[in-house]
Amino acid sequence: MDDTLALLNPWQQRFPLDRRPFATVAAAACRDEASVIATYRAMNANGKLSRIGGVFGQGAGGAALLAGMQVPAERLEAVAAIVSAHPGVNHNYEREHAFNLWFVMTGRDAEAVDASMAQIARDTGLPAVALRMRRAYRIDLGFDLRHRTAKLAPDQAAPAAHRAASAPALAAVSDGDRALAALVEEGLPLLPCPYDAWAQALGRTPEAVLATLAGWLARGTLRRFGAVVRHHELGFGANAMTVFDVPDECVDACGEALAQQAGVTLAYRRERAPGWRYNLFCMVHGRDREAVRQVLARVVPACGLAAWPQAVLFSRRRFKQTGARRFRDLPTPAVPGAVAADLPLEDIAHAPI
Repeated sequence: MDDTLALLNPWQQRFPLDRRPFATVAAAACRDEASVIATYRAMNANGKLSRIGGVFGQGAGGAALLAGMQVPAERLEAVAAIVSAHPGVNHNYEREHAFNLWFVMTGRDAEAVDASMAQIARDTGLPAVALRMRRAYRIDLGFDLRHRTAKLAPDQAAPAAHRAASAPALAAVSDGDRALAALVEEGLPLLPCPYDAWAQALGRTPEAVLATLAGWLARGTLRRFGAVVRHHELGFGANAMTVFDVPDECVDACGEALAQQAGVTLAYRRERAPGWRYNLFCMVHGRDREAVRQVLARVVPACGLAAWPQAVLFSRRRFKQTGARRFRDLPTPAVPGAVAADLPLEDIAHAPI
């Protein structure tokens, strides 16, 4: 775990924006650059590291929604394979509920996402509840890998600074920068000068690429740029999506309270849908189910949620987990010497959770 802690834990939020970022990481870890790159490649190959890349803020561009389906047990694997095969799907999980298949659909815009959802319905013959995000309170801030549950992010000294609920509206990524945004989704090539490789692929200078990334981080267009880990491969073997039916006039206060709780990795408000009453969602990841239950037992009453209807949906199987595809409407520019960032689908399909 020493390599994992040294090379993943400190670098989930702000990976160095240097011409030789792995040399910077190596210096901090008292290692040499070549061994650091080799270790990241090994962690990418064994699934611990999804990619070194970015998570864009809500409103930065593209569109996404969470969808749930009620799939007959005898059809679950076949339907999951159809869903996972769609290029816009970046997460696809079986969960313990009547709505037993949950996936995230991403695309260039809302119309593209709607078209993809219609295609899924035609291909599977099954309807889905489509739940668009209304407000994010805490989202994708990384894991502190030293604990039984995902505590507050390692460098999160001021949680409120990361909450999209209080952030101003973001300017969308410009059309001229969409190709760079697609590379950020794809992941940094594991090379000594990775930003130079991006610059070469885009026909820009490395300085221009680094300046754009720094500007996106300063404005919140990128919520973070760093190591994106896979929780299951790092020992967080249990996770639960907990949902609440909260009156509209109370939901923001409850969501803000959830965002402050150690152990909560995601908290957001979504639209209700016919057949789905819940509007407040949170995720808790832990090394085992008991760790997750302990977090929920603490945070539900602390956030004033005990009185409202709720359900806990533990994950059973992970059919797909990759980076988002909001900016990949055109082929991603070829990056010289790049190593694939995300594992291919067949390497993670059907992983138990």
